[in-house]
Amino acid sequence: MGALRVLSCKDVAACLDLREVIDTVASVYRQKADGEAQSWPMVYHAFEPGVADMDIKSGVLGKDEVFGHKTVAWFSQNPQRGLPDLYGIIVVLSALTGEPLGVVDGASITGLRTGAAGALGAKALAKPGTRELLMVGAGHQAPYQIAATLMLLDSIEVVRVANPHNKERAADLVKRLPELLRDQFGLTNQNVRFEVAFDMAEAVGSADVVITATMATTPLIEDAWVKPGTHFSCMGADMPGKQEIDPAIITRARLFTDDTANCLANGEIELGVSEGCFGPDHVVGELGAVLTGSVEGRLSPNDLTVFDSAGTALLDIACAKIALERAAERGLGTIAEF
Repeated sequence: MGALRVLSCKDVAACLDLREVIDTVASVYRQKADGEAQSWPMVYHAFEPGVADMDIKSGVLGKDEVFGHKTVAWFSQNPQRGLPDLYGIIVVLSALTGEPLGVVDGASITGLRTGAAGALGAKALAKPGTRELLMVGAGHQAPYQIAATLMLLDSIEVVRVANPHNKERAADLVKRLPELLRDQFGLTNQNVRFEVAFDMAEAVGSADVVITATMATTPLIEDAWVKPGTHFSCMGADMPGKQEIDPAIITRARLFTDDTANCLANGEIELGVSEGCFGPDHVVGELGAVLTGSVEGRLSPNDLTVFDSAGTALLDIACAKIALERAAERGLGTIAEF
């Protein structure tokens, strides 16, 4: 007989904050670069292509002595049933004994760790003195990306939000951002100006950092719009066929990934490689190697840099482990016998 702890979204919020998650994500990237952590191949199944699918991402963190997986299910018609369209759970197990340690809500941790990843890409690769951030996408992920980037890049003065297919949604987010950043992430940022990006070409041309977090399958950003020195953190492409930026941007950029094998199969670079725009050897290295100093990131202020993050369960597992440990200390969660 054994017992494992089950944490809800509310429990996770009580156990983790974004600054701590940023440090955890950076640590995991470094572990991966040092060979202390390993991602395993993703399992993907479309119940009905474009309507309902699921994926399982997994891996092991040797230094933390845990392994696990995150299972995510997307059913687009669920809102018509009065249900969320996305469900996710993270399972954490001991790498010493195989004992299940806990089950954690996946949505809350995914938001935190993905925001941290995009911001770390910007911190490591954006040019010094970055002033303007363009957030492309105004959905659930956008506030996490903006908050984490503001935490790491204190030179930012302007944040613009673009939603090419729904400008009203972008405007609504911009209106709510100051209060949301304060209440959810403890950020006041009184010197930062928040604006709606009504003209994509103009907004991209002015931005120093562009973060994309959309469901796009055709590029939203054209190469001709991009000024020298721009950094892109591409966070939305995590399945075959997704694409957010013009491959020509990547062709002339210094390209980095979170997990190169996964990005080649499922990330922003998947279509560019398959269409022959550039080859796998165009990848300079993984972000973890930049963080450990074994690979150089930006070489000059005029470099274009791209960070392709298709996502790795290593981040989810590491964050879930911390949440489970903290929940045990505070008596949070539900204990299930097995």
